[in-house]
Amino acid sequence: MSAPHHCLTVSCPDTIGIVAAVATFFAARRINIVEAAYFADTGTKRFFMRTVFDAETNWTPALSDAFAATVGGPFNMDWQVHDGRRKARLMILVSRFDHCLNDLLYRHRAGTLPVEIPAIVSNHADLKPLADWHGIPFHHLSVDATNRAAQEAAIAKLAEDARIDLVILARYMQVLSSAMARRFAGRAINIHHSFLPSFKGAAPYRQAHERGVKLIGATAHYVTDTLDEGPIIEQEVERVDHTQTVDDLVAIGRDIENIVLARAVRFHIEHRVLLNGHRTVVFR
Repeated sequence: MSAPHHCLTVSCPDTIGIVAAVATFFAARRINIVEAAYFADTGTKRFFMRTVFDAETNWTPALSDAFAATVGGPFNMDWQVHDGRRKARLMILVSRFDHCLNDLLYRHRAGTLPVEIPAIVSNHADLKPLADWHGIPFHHLSVDATNRAAQEAAIAKLAEDARIDLVILARYMQVLSSAMARRFAGRAINIHHSFLPSFKGAAPYRQAHERGVKLIGATAHYVTDTLDEGPIIEQEVERVDHTQTVDDLVAIGRDIENIVLARAVRFHIEHRVLLNGHRTVVFR
């Protein structure tokens, strides 16, 4: 969004009159709506809505109570009002691959990703110079089979102390425990190549090259305790052909990962993503 605005997000059983009720509530209080989008899922019978309104409005507890009583309660809504003047606080987890981290930090530095990044965490020390150059605290928390629980507890403590809103796994080459995934449910985004489940394990681009794939891509999704199967936020693909080497595919894949992860983060911080069971509704 080009200017700070408040944002109301709604998820509720689908029925007649939801849009009218929300619009009437805002109009009666002289609150100016600047953007609205909604979607009714005929499969799940759920209704989703994102309404953006002027940040000049002082959204008070009294307004929350009034909305709950006249709109939220009667329509059995799960709803939230987000203050667009507050920047989301991000923690980035990374291992040794630096392309996604570098891209996010550049967007942050350029002002196109309006967030705060209080911490970068890695199980390796390689990328500390990059974090230092951007002036962001870097935490090296090594991990192996003997200290995984303690390492994750340290990450969770950092997130709590820094009041983190979103955790980004920017090619963090560690599998989060089920407890950790549940702790950050709906607040952690992962990025990976889109060859799964066809080409698992080591050297997926080499496996794909050997099979002669014609499309490569990337997927950004919320982290769950089921590995790489969380609700998908964003995906992108690019066509390749027989003339390209494994290194060519890797380079193209990294570019796509950068784009897809940046989009997913932006969609999340702008409250454009609503969970719909194992799927998402994304108001682009």
